[in-house]
Amino acid sequence: MIFTRLARKNGAASTFALAIALATGGMIGAAALEAPAVAQKKKKESKPKYSKAFIAAYQPLEVVATTEPVDYASLKSGFQGLIAASENVDDRYAAGSFIYANAAKQQDFPTALKGMEMMLESGKVPAENVGQFNFVAGQLAYNAEQYAKARPYFQASADAGYTDNDPLLFVAESYFAESQPQQGLTYLGELISAKLAAGEKVDEAWLKRGLAQAYNNNINTEANKYAAWYASEYPGESSWGDAIAVLLNTGGYENPEILDLLRLGQRASVLRDSKLYLEYVDAADYRRLPAEVVTIIDGGYAKGMLDKTDPYVTDTRKQAAERTARDRADMDGLIADANASGASINTVLAAADTLLAMGRPADAEPFYTKALSMSGADRQMVQTRLGIAQFDQGKFAEAEATFQKVEGPRAPIANLWAIYATQQDGSAAM
Repeated sequence: MIFTRLARKNGAASTFALAIALATGGMIGAAALEAPAVAQKKKKESKPKYSKAFIAAYQPLEVVATTEPVDYASLKSGFQGLIAASENVDDRYAAGSFIYANAAKQQDFPTALKGMEMMLESGKVPAENVGQFNFVAGQLAYNAEQYAKARPYFQASADAGYTDNDPLLFVAESYFAESQPQQGLTYLGELISAKLAAGEKVDEAWLKRGLAQAYNNNINTEANKYAAWYASEYPGESSWGDAIAVLLNTGGYENPEILDLLRLGQRASVLRDSKLYLEYVDAADYRRLPAEVVTIIDGGYAKGMLDKTDPYVTDTRKQAAERTARDRADMDGLIADANASGASINTVLAAADTLLAMGRPADAEPFYTKALSMSGADRQMVQTRLGIAQFDQGKFAEAEATFQKVEGPRAPIANLWAIYATQQDGSAAM
């Protein structure tokens, strides 16, 4: 699953295409239909006792079923009589098996479902096959587009201990199939939360499927939640790139927030295309943070993401480099002004931001800390950047704690930073 960032026009994020293959294969086809082993093991148990009425109804149908080519229309017309002639549980189990097997061969899913339901309702399904039979019943109902009927069968399959083909994921899929994405995401989210709480590994397909459904249906809160889960549980270029891109496209953020989000993308090495680099350059602004603009343009050059012949990029880098030289020359004076007892919040933040952009996080940290105690500060922005300064020093545990304090619209950005800090802290400990 690859999310990409498109160009921004007039400050508004445009949409981007999301292509994702359904991990389960989508609508369950006949080739995927799993026939239960009705005649698997012959257990030492009482011999079935079929009623005379059932035998009389069954025998002519058996002849039709075994005569090639099979006249399925005639065969199917006799199913109702076979059901009516079933007087006991053995009759019903055998009738259900016969109906299921013959209807499934013809891909007649609604009729095959009736047969499977008869077997389950008879109580004669061997205990070790209950989960499998319920799963097949769920498949048949799903194929017949009876999604509400499919759900309890998939759930019963999982409850019986059946794990092949991931029946619980099909419960969520049944909601998605009937255009109830929020219900499917809620159900899937509850499963994921339970697994995480139990310390169990979550299937990657669950996370990717939930992320795709949330994003494609514009359920932004869920998209960000699943993106964070995906990056947390399966860290890598793909998951982190998706997490950054999804939040960038759904957050409705302005340049200050975009800057801090793309800073994470740069540190995670998941800025995937030139548009992201140019957006980073735009958000940093060569007039405000020229040193960072030079760094990101040079990084784009090194990765082949930016064109060295692009006049906009070359001119921006030239002006940013000139301003960086002046800023370095004036840095001692700015630090002195920011340290003064009567320093304004703007002066303190200018020192902190400039130092962070210059790659001096240890010097930036105390100014962000000072800014937090001053009136007029955007506390959520300052808290975020304090965490970034701590992260850049390798103080990952402190950074994580700082990011977790961020509230409001910036919280999803800080949450991703916290996850990434935790992962770096874990890597450092290994």
